[in-house]
Parts: sequence; structure tokens; C-alpha cells
Amino acid sequence: MGEVGDPSARGALARLDRGLLIDVALGLFVSVSVSLTIMADLASGAPGTRDADPISYMFAVALGGLMLLRRRWPVGTLLTTLALLAVYHAVDYPPVGVAVPTAAAFYSVAERGRLRWAIGGAVGFLTLTTAVRVVEGDERLDFLFAYELITAVTLAAAVIALGDAVRSRRGWQDEIRRRAAVADLEREQEAARRVEQERLRIARELHDVLAHTLSVISIQADVAAEALVDDPALSRGALGAIRSASGDALAELRSTLRVLRASQAPQPRAPLGGLRQLDRIVGAAAEGGLDVSVDVEGEPVQLPALVDAAAHRIVQESITNVLRHAHATAATVELCYGPRSLTVRVSDDGHGGVEAGPGFGIQGMRERAALLGGELHVGSRPAGGFLVEATLPIGGSV
Repeated sequence: MGEVGDPSARGALARLDRGLLIDVALGLFVSVSVSLTIMADLASGAPGTRDADPISYMFAVALGGLMLLRRRWPVGTLLTTLALLAVYHAVDYPPVGVAVPTAAAFYSVAERGRLRWAIGGAVGFLTLTTAVRVVEGDERLDFLFAYELITAVTLAAAVIALGDAVRSRRGWQDEIRRRAAVADLEREQEAARRVEQERLRIARELHDVLAHTLSVISIQADVAAEALVDDPALSRGALGAIRSASGDALAELRSTLRVLRASQAPQPRAPLGGLRQLDRIVGAAAEGGLDVSVDVEGEPVQLPALVDAAAHRIVQESITNVLRHAHATAATVELCYGPRSLTVRVSDDGHGGVEAGPGFGIQGMRERAALLGGELHVGSRPAGGFLVEATLPIGGSV
């Protein structure tokens, strides 16, 4: 339960106090109006009725007191009100109009969506009242009675219609608020999904960068260790390649961490790499003892950023796999620019090239191609070696 200082609790208390004050005022109005009607009929000396006594005024008080229950038990309040009026007239007390005591009860039942109870109660009570007067041969079945009956029916219909209209309006407002809340939730979920996708993309790119760099470092470290005594110049070159590769990896790692540590949600940013950096991959592979050639078919075009990044990562991961697993001496990178797609092929002259161990390089390449609406195929070549072929739609998007 909310504390008194809680805004929601204060709002609930304010609504409760306002509703209670309205019901108290309505109850007083009903009791006073019924009492005044009894006193007026008594003063007029209307024939055929028993004299008013304290019990008749207790009926007036009870009818007013029922107004305090109309919000919580609307149907019960209506039925009890009609029953009290029936008993009151049955014992032949001075007549009172049914419109004032029943108006609030009819309204409350209709406002709570119990329209059948409201209409049934009104029709039943008015029918019963008229039938009793007809059976008893009430001499007041004249124009005045007809006028009172029409007035009561009209008022009952009006308050029932008003209650139903208020219920419909409140339901419409609740539906608008519900839809607005659902729309806000969907926007928040979509924003969270985009943030998650962006973080996942960054993580994939970071994985590719580090995997490629560590492979180069590992190969160059082996070269440096083997040539340390026999060929110091080659050893120094290998150590320089290690220093260059590790420096590039650290620079990209710092850039990624700046994005991930930002206080706001990461926004899409420029890809970490593109085909413009293909020379760096070729150079690093050459330092690792792999001769890589690049062939371009078709007219190069400006690629969408995501396609450019995916092509770069696919080439990088493929060359990394060749260095680590294929035992190859040469590899070829083919870039085929078509009118609607870019085809990337990486082949080698090694002995397989499939990832060993629990690596995720090929799986990651396949996911990158699929996210862009493309596809990736890998397998051994009939002439020997291994082939990675990816087709990326130039108009594709995540």
C-alpha cells in the first residue's frame, strides 16, 4: 500500500474524498426532498392515506442513506431503493415521487455497465406501481398521475442514458490510455532491441579484430623465435609486425570501449573496417608468410556502410583461418561487383582451411551475410585448398 506522501496514494484519497462528499450531499438531498414531499402531502390533507409518523420519515432517511452505498453496490442499492418505495406505498403512507430517490440508483447501475438491471428495474417498478393503482381502483388515476408517470419514465430514461454515456466515455478514455501505454512500451522495447543489436554488432567486430590480430601475433612470434639466432633481421621484422598489429588492435579496442562505456545508449557509428583497409590485411598476411593477391571484377561502386564492413570482416576472417589452419602458401581474394550484389571469394592452396576447435569465425561470417539478406558458402575446392564465397546484396540492410 502506498504511503500518504506517495502521489498515487494522495490521488486515490482525493478521489475518495470527492466521491464521498458527493454521495453525502446526494443522500441529504434525497432525504430532505422526500421528507418535504411527505410534509406537503400531509399539510394538503390528501384523502385515502394514513398520517405521516416517525417511521415514514425513517423511510426518507433510509432512502438517502442508500446513496452512500451506490458506488460499491450499485445493483443492491437500486433493488433496495425500489423495495423501500414499494413497502412505503404498500402501507399507504403519503405518496412520494419515485424519480428523486431512484435517479441516482439508476444512474449508478448504468454507469457500472449493468444496463439490463437498470432498464429492468425501471420497467418493473413502474409497471408494478401502475398495476397496483389499477387493481385498487385508485381514484388518482387521472391526468396528474399520467403526468407523474411520464415524468418518472422520462427522468429514469435520461439518468440511465447519462450513466451509460459516462461509462462509454470512461471506457474510451481507458482504451486510449491503454493504447498509449502499449505504444510507449513497444517504443521502449524497440529502442532496447536496437541497442542490443548495436552492442552485438560491436562485439562481433571486436571478436573479428582480436581474432585476426592474435593470429598474426602468434604467427609472427613463431617466426621471431625461430629466426632469433640465425636471422636477427627477420626476427626484428617479425617483432615489428607484432608491435604494429597489437597497436592497431588496441586502438580499435579503445574506440569500442568508449562506445560501450558511454552513459547514453550507443548510436550506430561508422564501421570499424572496410574494403579500403584491405591492404592492411594483405600486408599482415604477407608478414605471416602468406602471399595474398587481390583481383577485382566489374566496376567498383560506393558500397553501403554495412555491406562494406561485412565484406571486410569476411575477408579478414577468411585470411585468419588460412593462416591458422590451412597450411597454405598463397591465397586469392576476389571482389566481383555486380549491378545488385557484391561477391567476395577467398581461396587458398592449402590442405583444408576449416576451423579447428570451438571457433565461431565461419558461423560469424554466415550470420553477417544473412543479416544483409545475402548468403555464404564454404567448402573444399576440387583442385585443392579451401573456398569461402559470400554474396552480399548492395541494397541490403539489417
